[in-house]
Amino acid sequence: MDREQEEMQFLGLFGVFRESFKIIQSWRRIFTQISLTLILPLSFVFLLHIDVSEVLLSKIIYNEEALDRSVGTPRYEKLSDVLSREWTFFLLFKTAYFTFFLVLSLLSTAAVVYTIACAYTARDVTFRKVLSVVPRVWKRLFVTFLCIFVAVFLYNTLAISLLISVIMVAGDTTAGSAVILVLLAIYLAGFVYMTMVWQLASVVSVLEEDYGVRAMVKSKDLIKGKLVLSVTVFFILVLSLWSVQALFEVLVVRGRGGSSGVPARVGYAAVCFALLSGLFLFGLTIQTVIYFVCKSYHHENIDKSALSDHLEVYLGEYVPLKAKDVQLEQYQLHDHV
Repeated sequence: MDREQEEMQFLGLFGVFRESFKIIQSWRRIFTQISLTLILPLSFVFLLHIDVSEVLLSKIIYNEEALDRSVGTPRYEKLSDVLSREWTFFLLFKTAYFTFFLVLSLLSTAAVVYTIACAYTARDVTFRKVLSVVPRVWKRLFVTFLCIFVAVFLYNTLAISLLISVIMVAGDTTAGSAVILVLLAIYLAGFVYMTMVWQLASVVSVLEEDYGVRAMVKSKDLIKGKLVLSVTVFFILVLSLWSVQALFEVLVVRGRGGSSGVPARVGYAAVCFALLSGLFLFGLTIQTVIYFVCKSYHHENIDKSALSDHLEVYLGEYVPLKAKDVQLEQYQLHDHV
């Protein structure tokens, strides 16, 4: 990372993208190794899930329509049993997908964040060292994920309860529809904000001593003042992800646009696979750069020598960065005031 952290606070949208690209280019060898080991399997699982889900849902919809047409006939019970098995398999598949995707996603996050921290401290890092650190950091990331999962679950439960209450009270009226639209807008804003907090908390969990709820609280404080930048980056990445997903569904899964042949579908699938892998790597890098931008904005500049010491694997154990190290410059600033 060429830029000093004091300057990071002045990075705008294009500056964040440019800095992320520079990091990947400068450390392309180790990022290529991380991509081959973790990010490519992550992309494969994501795209495979889309393809298989489409096939399973098509069968379920077809059998449900056949079930509706066979009410009162001997074929009804047989179709009902088939549908029950298909729904069970579909839910098991979704559970397996979510598990694999979560594990690979957290491992990729740990690897990318740790590598960028090494780049920031100008430390030589090997892929073997990254692999030795990642499993230990993954545990901290998983605790943070569980906390945000519980928070999102409670948030959704509250939102659904409130929405049902409004529908029951207001009914099908113009005023009720307006209130529902306002509530949906507030819900979406809250959900995006929680996603921002989680993404920044993931970086905090890797580089600092805080994880879980404390990392979320720290992330909430850090994102103040840079929320617009974080949200803008988030929507750009999400729209890019949706675009790749839509491209895959249209050209590969459904075989439209002159891609009905197997060679054409394989070619389009390879393009989507490459685009998605690059997007995942770029997104994780941007996520870490925004962390440094937020730290700089709050004058919590990280001391490079302290960070370098804590990134060491000592006796096989990962040592997280202490709060006093990440806020060294902030303390110095207060002393001068």
